[in-house]
Amino acid sequence: MTERPTAGALVRQAKRITVKVGSSLLVDAAGLRTDWLATLAEDLATLKAAGAQLVVVSSGAVALGRKRLGLSRSARLEFKQAAAAAGQPLLMESWAKALACHDVAVAQLLLTFGDTESRRRWLNARATIETLLDRGAVPIVNENDSVATEELRYGDNDRLSARVAQMVRSDVLLLLSDVDGLYSANPRSRRDAKHIPFVKELTTELMDAAGPAHGEGVGSGGMRTKLEAARIATRFGCATVIAGGQGEHPVRALIDGARATLIAGEGSPASAYKQWIAAALAPTGSVIIDAGAADALRNGRSLLAAGIRGVEGEFGRGECVSVVNEAHEIARGLIGYSADEARAVAGLRASDIAERLGYNRGDAVIHRNDLVLL
Repeated sequence: MTERPTAGALVRQAKRITVKVGSSLLVDAAGLRTDWLATLAEDLATLKAAGAQLVVVSSGAVALGRKRLGLSRSARLEFKQAAAAAGQPLLMESWAKALACHDVAVAQLLLTFGDTESRRRWLNARATIETLLDRGAVPIVNENDSVATEELRYGDNDRLSARVAQMVRSDVLLLLSDVDGLYSANPRSRRDAKHIPFVKELTTELMDAAGPAHGEGVGSGGMRTKLEAARIATRFGCATVIAGGQGEHPVRALIDGARATLIAGEGSPASAYKQWIAAALAPTGSVIIDAGAADALRNGRSLLAAGIRGVEGEFGRGECVSVVNEAHEIARGLIGYSADEARAVAGLRASDIAERLGYNRGDAVIHRNDLVLL
């Protein structure tokens, strides 16, 4: 594409989209905005029918739980955790009903900070989401606020949505907000603030213009946290769109040309992810493969157990390992089996893995999407 795409065009063309919906959009003083959610669900179903895969990161559990339990906006952690526990079933019920009208199944995933920071747990969470997407479901993700501690939590769902977008290699991270994008100053207090439709690079000046990370009403974030989320997504090749979501059919309005801010990604999600594997991760062990397996990797295939001739070092599932053929490192990847498991299945056909281990973590020991040739 020679011309810079608009935010709406990018969303329309994307094959995988992570959509973040904040509390201030879902919940107001009267409770859940059921009619508004119905229009958003229709928009998402339309994207899905056009071929896009969708992951939704949805806030709202704490706000709904506070109303159900009659809790004030207390700073006490146990109050917030109780509200999250009471509100999460209400939130999921609302999403399930809204998307059921379009024959779209939903699934709940509650993540904690460690689920995206530990590579083993990261692989587990990604495998679950990928399976749901393959089956046509829409995962509804939220932070597990009922057990998360202040020391080990994302703090807001903007950051969580960026980690999820990174995890599933989304083309676009769509942040639906109560403002229609980034401005040169706070538009609520500065009438001369100018809307910024496109950002090629998130500079210090832009971050400072966004102000502190705080929220109003029922939300917990602000423009600063959205730009911090965009910075995470950008580094992994995912473009970010910050768009207004207060009105009905917010995604349709965006595609039809509503004002928004598009923050460009660096390269593609796939290339950025493989660059991260090759350059940022230190191998903790190695697998030695035969010539047939080496040829298969060069032809873009995954590493199967049948091609493994040896395993060196001690490593856990999800860690980075070297792939060696004839004493030369030819690739690196995130392995789906621990060192002991890899030794046990080395040389086996995929159909024999379950018999040897009693379970099967997947036919590929290293999936081609998690492997980069050197």
